[in-house]
Amino acid sequence: MSTIQIRTPIPGPRSQALMKRRNAAVVQGAFHATPVFVAKAEGAVVEDVDGNRFIDFAGGIGCLNTGHRAPAVVEAVRRQLDRFLHTSFNVLPYESYIAVCEKLNALVPGKGPKKTILVNTGAEAVENAIKIARCYTKRQAIICFEDAFHGRTYMAMAATSKTHPYKAGFEPFPSEVYRIPYAYCFRCSYSMKYPSCDVHCVRHIEDTFKRVVAAESVAAVIVEPILGEGGFVTPPAEFYPTLGAICRKHGILLIADEVQTGFARTGAMFACERLGLEPDLVTMAKSLTGGLPMAAVTGRAEIMDAPGGGQLGGTFAGNPLACEAALAVFDIIEKENLCARANVLGERFRKRAAKWQAQWELVGDVRGLGAMQALELVRSKTTRQPADEETKQVSQYCYEHGLVTITAGSYSNVIRLLMPLVMTDAQMDEAMDVLEAALAHVAEKKGALTAQLT
Repeated sequence: MSTIQIRTPIPGPRSQALMKRRNAAVVQGAFHATPVFVAKAEGAVVEDVDGNRFIDFAGGIGCLNTGHRAPAVVEAVRRQLDRFLHTSFNVLPYESYIAVCEKLNALVPGKGPKKTILVNTGAEAVENAIKIARCYTKRQAIICFEDAFHGRTYMAMAATSKTHPYKAGFEPFPSEVYRIPYAYCFRCSYSMKYPSCDVHCVRHIEDTFKRVVAAESVAAVIVEPILGEGGFVTPPAEFYPTLGAICRKHGILLIADEVQTGFARTGAMFACERLGLEPDLVTMAKSLTGGLPMAAVTGRAEIMDAPGGGQLGGTFAGNPLACEAALAVFDIIEKENLCARANVLGERFRKRAAKWQAQWELVGDVRGLGAMQALELVRSKTTRQPADEETKQVSQYCYEHGLVTITAGSYSNVIRLLMPLVMTDAQMDEAMDVLEAALAHVAEKKGALTAQLT
């Protein structure tokens, strides 16, 4: 498939017809970022039902690091289709489940022997990691962070920060979940400046143990190495080594939620490797399978074995099609050196984004690691007021001109990049041309409006 080609208005007539059916049949809570309906996809390009082609900066919300329909993934799934679709590992086990666990045990960072359980979704992985941590430590409390996202099931929602649309109206949530500020230097909760702050945000946990929840009651701290839905916030270098030391001091487990950061996105197989984070448990999903639903929890063997037989599992957990896809994904990441490719794409973006930041008041912050990059948009660099409406306008301009993007951030003012890592240089440049045009368009509109008001 070629790159951008707009044949009809966006959304086209077929997409509009499908939207009417969707509104009549599907709950409004199942939100989607664009009004176009996909017909096919390959690599880093998607085509809608009206024949319009788009470069994909969303990647199925980070599920397609190896690209749409990676040939090795498709072939692995086809081979499995000829054998069997489902038996449930809890009844009739199969080798591919074991092979995925073995591979993750070898790849996931952390000291000592490891074990793995496969589940269905990132939220389910988070739920199981917390169950395992509580079972092992015989403690109840969980500490999580402001601006974090861990999923939409109840324990995962309790650990998630953003109220709308994720939490409001679904109360009450499970108890013994405590939230502390993250290292969001662009919007420091303590009005401090890095590095003179001496990463006060993480050292303040000791005060939390005195004033909020006792350290000896805390089973685990759960953290995304880089915030995902919270806006791709990347902490200072000292943050994770300091957090790890505090957790070890108090016998608290450290759960790294690598659901969005994992599988080469940040320039390493896992973000922990680049950030000095030594986890006891790691949750994974999204790009683990190249587009099929599967998730995992990997951790120190003695911790993972704390629950007894039958206490963990699920009917569809570790589906054989997804297992075969995951094994293919591991090979693709290694053979195509996607970790290095992530760094190349990220650097290509940052060079352009630095110019945008210097040029427009709208671009408040450029941040990220590897290909996990983001722009935080503001109405003023002085006040840093979130530009949420302007962010929507940028995203809309992009998809109307052949680029699919998604937003993020607690204030809905972040444009994040989750493009397939197999994207070509030409596709990347073309996509950034569209994003640059979108920023210019919105910045000029904003400037014209300001001039009228003054």
